[in-house]
Amino acid sequence: MEIPQNIFRTKSVIEIQHELAAGASAGVSLKRHLGATSLVLFGVGVLIGAGIFSLTGMAAGQYAGPGIMLSFVISAVACALAGLCYAEFASMVPVAGSAYTYAYTTLGEFFAWIIGWDLVLEYAAGAATVATSWSAYLMKFCEQLGIPLPVQWAASPFSVMTSPDGGQVHGIFNAPAAFIVAVMSVVLIKGIRESAMLNAVLVALKVFVILSFIGLGWSYINPANHQPFIPPNTGEFGHFGWSGVFRGAAVIFFAYIGFDAVSTAAQEAKNPKRDMPVGILGSLALCTLLYCAFAYVLTGLANYKEFSGLSGLAPVAVAISHTPYKFFTLLVELAILAGFSSVIMILLLGQSRVFYSMSQDGLLPATFSEVHPRFRTPWKSNALFGVLVGLFAGLVPGHIIGEMTSIGTLLAFVIVCVSVPMLRRSMPEAERPFRVPLVPWIPTAGALSCLAIMVSLPGETWLRLIGWLLLGFVIYFAYSRNNSRLNPASRGR
Repeated sequence: MEIPQNIFRTKSVIEIQHELAAGASAGVSLKRHLGATSLVLFGVGVLIGAGIFSLTGMAAGQYAGPGIMLSFVISAVACALAGLCYAEFASMVPVAGSAYTYAYTTLGEFFAWIIGWDLVLEYAAGAATVATSWSAYLMKFCEQLGIPLPVQWAASPFSVMTSPDGGQVHGIFNAPAAFIVAVMSVVLIKGIRESAMLNAVLVALKVFVILSFIGLGWSYINPANHQPFIPPNTGEFGHFGWSGVFRGAAVIFFAYIGFDAVSTAAQEAKNPKRDMPVGILGSLALCTLLYCAFAYVLTGLANYKEFSGLSGLAPVAVAISHTPYKFFTLLVELAILAGFSSVIMILLLGQSRVFYSMSQDGLLPATFSEVHPRFRTPWKSNALFGVLVGLFAGLVPGHIIGEMTSIGTLLAFVIVCVSVPMLRRSMPEAERPFRVPLVPWIPTAGALSCLAIMVSLPGETWLRLIGWLLLGFVIYFAYSRNNSRLNPASRGR
């Protein structure tokens, strides 16, 4: 009878470093093109989507008032705790797998599979969700330009839309959502240089609009709108007062989700030991400053009570109405389209790099770690998920796939935070170009803060995660465990 293989076997940091060196010398590794600036821009590209425009006003109007600025700082601190842990691992193990590889070196193969499979869900579902939102904003943008598009071709077949004449129309296929996924997939296949250049252009556009809103709106701020800075609690937990500030932090936390995707590009960084911490922590710091400044102007232009009950871009439109720049709403929509495009691209980048690493370790078929001979990208992974995510976005309503994204991110944060002190104990002599201070206190605080947010998520979200993980268990025990490169029986295949 065959003895079952140890599912908690680990992959050493030294072994990973040897594999990197061997791949580079053989010319089959990913191309190292990204510097610190590109990595910061990648982080800004995935962090600044529509959240800054849609969540800020809603959370201020319902929970925190002008204190929403403190909510952004609180969420940033929670993310920074996890970001410090990501930075230590990314400088030690500069490979494409992100949290998947970090778990492989500490918790073992089975936990690595769980987090890798979870990241596949996070990035794929996240990209599909953003693609459906991109489609909705494109329809609105074109309508304002006097170019109406057929609504049935911008919705899933399970959705009912309102046509311009007021009638109800059943969706056929969300073609714009599938289109933007296809375009971003082609760019990623073309090369990391091209992807970085396009991301830089998109980031420049949306940051320009945000800075313009801040700069033009600043002189129209009414200081009275910032009083009281933290409105008194209404008697119900989470509705203003300090509990409202923390409730607001939980709501706008999801504006920060995605910075972990920066770590998936570690194998394509020129100097990952120095540049990965800069990319991860620099993008978090820069986006926090933009978020707080945007919130300050937004709540200064209009009283937070005017945002109550509003969603989407309505709070921004209300704030802009207090200035002579009514046209600015159109520019905001253009910035959102640019923002969503860069988010989709970087989420697809992260997903393909996780798949690439899992394939290299034998947990997935070898075809997904094949690098294009010219472009030096994992093109088969990009092509596969370009099709799957495009179909997902085209056929499934956005609100369903959106609920599947956040819990995966938080689970990855928890595992990375837990892994740092474990690796400090098991490999105290390993080189750490960047070290998390105050271990184990900072990693523990990061894990607990993320767990607290996970607990607050709806039960249906947990059920979907469990269902996805159960499917992953079947694949792991039926295929991956036996084909792992750490399995002696599979060596030499």
